Amino acid sequence: MFRASALLAYVLLGAVTATPLQADSSTFRVHELRKTVPSGFTEVGPAPPETTISLRLALAESNPDGLVDALYSVSDPDSPSYGQYLSKDEVERFVAPQPATTEAVNAWLKENGLTAKTLSPAGDWLGVDVPVSKANSLFNTNFSVFRHADSGAETIRTLAYSLPEALQGHIDLVHPTVSFPVPVIRKGASPASTQAPIAQGGLQSVCANGTIPACLQELYKIPLTPAENKKENQLGVTGFFGNTAHYAWLQTFLETYRPDMNPATNFSVVGIDGGDNDQNYPSVSEGELDIQYTVGLATYVPVTYYFIGLGKPDSDVTGFLDEANLILALDKPPQVLTTSYGLEESSMSLAFTDKLCRAYAQLGARGTTILYASGDSGPGCADDNGDKFEPTFPSNCPFVTSVGGTQSFSPEEGWVGSSGGFSNYYSRPPYQEEAVSAYLKAHGSENTGRFNASGRAFPDIAAKADEFFIYANAFYPVFGTSAASPTVASIIALINDRLLSAGRPTLGFLNPWLYKEGYKAFTDITTGGNSIQCSDNATAHGFVAAEGWDPVTGLGTPRFDKLLDLLHL
Repeated sequence: MFRASALLAYVLLGAVTATPLQADSSTFRVHELRKTVPSGFTEVGPAPPETTISLRLALAESNPDGLVDALYSVSDPDSPSYGQYLSKDEVERFVAPQPATTEAVNAWLKENGLTAKTLSPAGDWLGVDVPVSKANSLFNTNFSVFRHADSGAETIRTLAYSLPEALQGHIDLVHPTVSFPVPVIRKGASPASTQAPIAQGGLQSVCANGTIPACLQELYKIPLTPAENKKENQLGVTGFFGNTAHYAWLQTFLETYRPDMNPATNFSVVGIDGGDNDQNYPSVSEGELDIQYTVGLATYVPVTYYFIGLGKPDSDVTGFLDEANLILALDKPPQVLTTSYGLEESSMSLAFTDKLCRAYAQLGARGTTILYASGDSGPGCADDNGDKFEPTFPSNCPFVTSVGGTQSFSPEEGWVGSSGGFSNYYSRPPYQEEAVSAYLKAHGSENTGRFNASGRAFPDIAAKADEFFIYANAFYPVFGTSAASPTVASIIALINDRLLSAGRPTLGFLNPWLYKEGYKAFTDITTGGNSIQCSDNATAHGFVAAEGWDPVTGLGTPRFDKLLDLLHL
C-alpha cells in the first residue's frame, strides 16, 4: 500500500516551462534542463505572467563531502567513531553555505527587489515568492502550465532554466522547475466486513487469517515488554495527502489487538505546511496503517505523526524537504523516521533528489534511522512496454534504508508488488558492493538492459506486506510495503530502547552495519519475485528473491531475538 491514498489524493500544482529564452551566453548559463516533456504530461501554454510562484533556492554547502564522510564514520561498526553522533551545530557546519555564497545570492535578490526567507536551519535553502514574469527574467526561461493526464491536475514548470554566471557555484538548484513528480503505484485496501480473529498460540494460528500484531510478534519475535526510555526514544511517522490518523480508531485497534496496553495510549501530531490531522476528514487508510502498527507494535515508544498539509502548491515534493528541515531544526530529532510515500525516480531532477538525499545524511549523522517503504510497483515501468524499469525515490538514496515486502509466513516469500531494483541516479555505495555483486553474478543476465547494474540497489531489508488488518470504521485488510516499513521502524525503536537502557547509542543510519554484520539477524527470503502490469498488453517481470541480498526483499526480514544476541543485549 505504498503511498496509499497519495495517488488518490495526488494534486500537482506547480509550473512547467517551454523553450528557454535566448540570452547572452556570457551572462547566463543553462543550469538544469529536460529535453522533452515527461511522459504523462502535456504542455497547456505559457503560465500567466501575474501568477505568483514560490521558488526555493538551494545554496551550495560548505563541505558536502565532509558530511558524508562524517556520516560513514559514525555508522560503520569498524570505525573508532561508531555511534558517536554529531550535534546539530556540528552537522550545520558542514552544510551552511560559505559567507561569500550567502552574500552573492542575497545581493542578487536585492538587486531584483526580492528578499528571501531562510527555510532550513543551516541556511542552505532560501525561499522567494515571485510573479511568473519576473521568474522568467531571473532565470532566462519561460514557465508554462502542464497538465498531468491521469489526475488532470495542472502545474507550473519549465523544461530548462539558467543562472547568471556570477551565481554559478553558489546555487545548486532552483525548485520547482524541471521536476515533474509522479507518485509510485501503491496497492489499495481490500474491503472486508469482518475482522481478523484474535488468534492465540503458534505462528500457524496467529497468522492464518491475516496479518495482525500477534502475527508479527510471533513471526519476528517482537516482545510485548514496554519501552522504558520514553524521553530519550522517539519514533516519527510521515503523513501525506490527507492521510489522517484517527485517535478513536486507534483505540479500537488497540483494544482488539493489544488489550494489554493502556487504552489511553496515543500519539502526537506535528503539522507541516498547514498539515492538520483533522478527525472529521474521511480515512484513506495510510495514516491509520502507519499509526496503528507503530503504536501497536513499539509498545509505549512515543510516536509523533509528522503530517504534511494538502493545500500548499507542490506539497507532494516540498513536503519531503520541509519535513527534513523541520526535524533537522530540532535539538533532539526522533531516533527513527518511517515514510510510506515515494515518487518515480525519473520524475525528479537529480539535483533535487541529491539535495534531499543529503538532508537525510544530516539526520543520519545525528543518529536518526531513516526508513522508506520501497514501493508497490514491482520493478517499475519506465515505459508502457516494460522495456525499462523505473526505480523509486527516496528509496534510491544511499543514506536511507529501503524496506521491501514479503507475503505468507511459513515460509515468507517475496511479495509480487515489492518495489526494488537499481538507481539510475546513484552509483552503488561501497557498503553493499559485495552483497549486490553476488546477486548480479548469479542473476545479472536476467532482464539485461532493463536496469542499471552499477546503481544503488534497493531494498535493503524487508518485512510482511500482505493483508494487514487496520480499523477505519470497520476492520479490513490492506497490502503494501507501507505496512512493512512501520513494522521495521517499530522493531528498530524497541531495539533502541534496549540500547539506551544499556547506556549505548542508538542504531542510527543502518546500512553500513546491516551489510557488514546486521544481516546475520535477518531471515533470508529465497523465493518469490516482483512484477507489474505496465499496460494492457505488457507486464514487467522483474527480479527474483534469491539467496543473500536480492532486489525484492533485500537482506531479508528481521528477528528481534537475533538482533538482541548480535548486539549483545
